[in-house]
Amino acid sequence: MATNQEKREDLKQRKSVVMAGGGEKAIAKQKESGKLTARERIDSILDPGSFQELDLFLKHSCRDFGMEKKDLAGDGVVAGTGTVNGRPVAIYAQDFTVVAGALGFMHGMKICKVMDHALKNKIPVIGINDSGGARIQEGVRALAGYGEIFYRNTMASGVIPQISVILGPCAGGAVYSPALTDFVFVVDQVSKMFITGPAVIESVLHEKISQEDLGGARVHAEITGNAHFFAESEKECFAQIKELLSYIPSNNKGKAAPVAPKLPKKVNIADILPDNVRKPYDVRDVIRAVSDDSAFLEVQELFAANVVVGFGRIEGQTVGFVANQPRVKAGVLDVDSSDKCARFIRYCDAFNIPLVTFVDLPGYLPGVDQEHAGVIRHGAKILYAYSEATVPKITVILRKAYGGGYIAMCSNHLHADFVYAWPTAEIAVMGSAGAANIIFAKDIKESENPEQTRQEKMQEYSDKFANPYVAASYGYVDAVIDPEETRSAVAHALMITRDKSVDTPCRKHGLPPF
Repeated sequence: MATNQEKREDLKQRKSVVMAGGGEKAIAKQKESGKLTARERIDSILDPGSFQELDLFLKHSCRDFGMEKKDLAGDGVVAGTGTVNGRPVAIYAQDFTVVAGALGFMHGMKICKVMDHALKNKIPVIGINDSGGARIQEGVRALAGYGEIFYRNTMASGVIPQISVILGPCAGGAVYSPALTDFVFVVDQVSKMFITGPAVIESVLHEKISQEDLGGARVHAEITGNAHFFAESEKECFAQIKELLSYIPSNNKGKAAPVAPKLPKKVNIADILPDNVRKPYDVRDVIRAVSDDSAFLEVQELFAANVVVGFGRIEGQTVGFVANQPRVKAGVLDVDSSDKCARFIRYCDAFNIPLVTFVDLPGYLPGVDQEHAGVIRHGAKILYAYSEATVPKITVILRKAYGGGYIAMCSNHLHADFVYAWPTAEIAVMGSAGAANIIFAKDIKESENPEQTRQEKMQEYSDKFANPYVAASYGYVDAVIDPEETRSAVAHALMITRDKSVDTPCRKHGLPPF
């Protein structure tokens, strides 16, 4: 019978074998491709020494096509729990050095166990994807593993934060788990996501395309919107994850942990808007002028850039910022920006994060392409999201707020808690030029000097309708404020609404315009 010391030595030996992953050659190949190993990635995210691994000795259950001859270390996935800046998280990382991180049934069940721990204990879950896809040798058992993961993604949605990190290939059915999570992180030249790869596309459609051009990191960050954070390196990516976690709560029952308040860095907010109402500016300067330490973590920075969304703090409390970006398409709402806004609004609402909205837009983007792309359906999503949200909602109208865009951007009519306007705000059905051309068409046409008359009518319309005082006279704007009062006004509104409670109709769920 083995002694206690011998048993301890046996355990040590077994651990060393499993923790070697796919072996020295496979690890060297992983390093040559510029990628870290699964355990190195986990250690880079978690606090030093905090990782407690689960199912280290788990083995695959496949007995087909010779797989029983292989001893797969940890079944190709490393999973467990740990902390990030002292906060508990659940985490898993697919190990590409072990049969290319291919997912089999037990591989999937190992991931599911970690997800179950996260949901039960109400802590965030981080999934690092680096896999060649389903383990073909297991047939339908591999598909069952994916299905179980997707189900848990859905059950955890809106309950705990779910973070997906794409650090290698993620193809076929595997892409739907990240798509079901809250935030997707990608790294340039490393991340690859697609339903069908280049080989299939070439054989079926006779089109040649590289993996990078089909589903690389930049494609998903700029074009598809599937990725929320883009990084140049894995190190930068891990820093982004840690920063995001600092802004959000661990579950939907609590609020984000407050930090010590900091004044914004010296910014003269009154000088941000140009005198020319048609001249663009960067709305992020407004956000940084009111946020603590002028810090702002932008979400989906490269996608649908005509709106800006992200996290900041005011008086130490996390807030979600939503703002039109005049520098891009004049800040209009279109198909993609409506989707971007709506998804972010719903996330903030699910996790008790107050919303601060800065408004400056001419309305929804017109055009045949937009109409045929479903701008009605997509545009309705932002209306639905703001109306549905029960967190504190504070709106500041900076400049233009025309037509349906005015309503959609968290207006008083969608039950914003406080609506402020700068004296530069123009609130109307449409801009003065368009309105004058319609309302006074006959007067302009019959005038001896049509252009002069048109300018006079535009000014008349602007004086009567396109200013914040008309909306304020009806109570649709709670206060017209000097730009320099913005931070104090928003901070006061957040203080007043801190314990906001709203009774909503009893229902299983609504039917947003997907």
